[in-house]
Amino acid sequence: MISTDEVTTTAEGTAAASAARSAAVRDGFGVGLAVGVSGLAFGAAAVTAGLSVAQACALSLLTFTGASQFALAGVIGGGGGLVAGTLGAVLLGGRNALYGLRLAEMLRVRGWRRLLTAQGVIDESTAVATAQPDRESARVGFYVTAISLYLTWNLSTLAGAAGASRLGDPDTFGLDALGPAVFLALLWPRLAAGRMEIKVAAAAAVLAIAATPLLPPGVPVMLAAAAALLGFLPGRRAESRAGGPA
Repeated sequence: MISTDEVTTTAEGTAAASAARSAAVRDGFGVGLAVGVSGLAFGAAAVTAGLSVAQACALSLLTFTGASQFALAGVIGGGGGLVAGTLGAVLLGGRNALYGLRLAEMLRVRGWRRLLTAQGVIDESTAVATAQPDRESARVGFYVTAISLYLTWNLSTLAGAAGASRLGDPDTFGLDALGPAVFLALLWPRLAAGRMEIKVAAAAAVLAIAATPLLPPGVPVMLAAAAALLGFLPGRRAESRAGGPA
């Protein structure tokens, strides 16, 4: 016979799980809508860089990783080649593979669904999923974030690209600075994470600035990625063990 205490415990557990899922839905929608509208900036920046509206929309539909898309548009807008721009975008997007390793056990997706799920593995969906208290709410948070952000990002890209294409020469309105400004905004939260992040960013900036007069557009960006090696220095590991910025 089931006791009253067991019934109460089961009910409380069910209520807690339901509350966790509801919170994951709210978090996912909030992040998806808030971040997704920045697709307006990408659409405008892509057209400013010389891409067509269709090309800008195709990038958002198929690539769906904002940092890589802004990097590609920035390289092309600066006169760089498609190969250099693509390599830089792939380099930035490579972090999503690491997210996939973290999420694989959590999501437990099998078969053809893995291809669709992989498209949604980005910074925001990973952050929302890993912030949840249990696997079920993590799955809910991941999919709500990924779907809402994907839809909002693509609609915003279309609106931004179509709007910019009607302005004539975007440089006249100062939109040529839009891509770099938004990319800096994406980077800024990382700089607030700790001293090592600031050192890596400063080293990357020095490398990129020094290489810009000597190398084709796009290549200095890839070269600047070597600054990330600072994070593997022994001092960095000691800082983390001492409770410093991770």
